[in-house]
Amino acid sequence: MLTLYITRHGETEWNTEKRMQGWSDSNLTKKGKEHAVLLGNRLKEVQFEAIYSSPSKRSEMTATLIKGDKDIPMIFDERLREINMGIWEGKTFSYIKDNHPDEFHSFWNTPHLYESLGGENFNELLNRILTCMGSIQEKHESGNILIVTHSVVIKALLAHFKKRPLEKLWDPPFIHDTSLTVIELLEKGSKIVMEGDLLHRETGHEIKKV
Repeated sequence: MLTLYITRHGETEWNTEKRMQGWSDSNLTKKGKEHAVLLGNRLKEVQFEAIYSSPSKRSEMTATLIKGDKDIPMIFDERLREINMGIWEGKTFSYIKDNHPDEFHSFWNTPHLYESLGGENFNELLNRILTCMGSIQEKHESGNILIVTHSVVIKALLAHFKKRPLEKLWDPPFIHDTSLTVIELLEKGSKIVMEGDLLHRETGHEIKKV
């Protein structure tokens, strides 16, 4: 059995400013770094075969903080990047809502119909993520894999594993920074063990086995 431990990068400066990031980047905040360390402590007893991370700096830093001084191979895969937001990147939510109201509404309310202005739609995102998951499964038949990525990527993966249509992409839970999602890939099918969990941010809790 292959178990995926999936997390979102830590809080960034643009997160606090409510700016779209996509393939663009901003630095982790102090809180973002602290949360990554707490998650690393929570997972310190889990033996990981590898860490797969988006190459975005915010994900790379989060993965490095979670890893700590453990000897775990780190692989940076372009397919784990956030959805490409096109001309929205670096713009605030309020600016986008005011200047691109139809597309903004579609992004949040009809994601299956959303067409990006110079970026990706959700189907394009999902297709590249699933090719990445296929590559990981080919390389690792069993064990534990840590994946450090982005909120929309995780929402798309959860929709896939729940067999939900893209219309339901934004159904709860919200994927907070460094939240933990655990998915077991079985011989037939999959099992979502944990979804968007934040226990480490509340108590610094450790888990030896999920």
